[in-house]
Amino acid sequence: MSGDPQQTLGALLDRLEVRERQIAVEAEAAHEQIMQLTALLDGLAQAAEHIAITRKTLLELTDEALLAPTEPGAALPDGPAYQQIMAVFAEADAP
Repeated sequence: MSGDPQQTLGALLDRLEVRERQIAVEAEAAHEQIMQLTALLDGLAQAAEHIAITRKTLLELTDEALLAPTEPGAALPDGPAYQQIMAVFAEADAP
C-alpha cells in the first residue's frame, strides 16, 4: 500500500463517518418500528383484556340466572269461558 498515510487515514475516517451516519439512520428507523409495534401490542393487549372482562361478566350473569330462584308464573284460569276464548284465538287466521 503506497501513498500518503494522511490521505489513507483521511479516506478511512471519511468512510467511517459515512458508515456512522448510515447506522444512525438505521437505528432511528428501528426505533420508529419499535414504537409502532409497541403501540400495536398495547392495543392488542387492551382488546384481549376487554374480551376477558366481557367473558367473565357474561359467565357471572349466566351463573346468577341459573342460581336465581324461579318465580312461579301466574296461574291460568281453567273455566269454560277461558277455554272458549282460547278456542276462538286458535281458530283465528289473523289478529
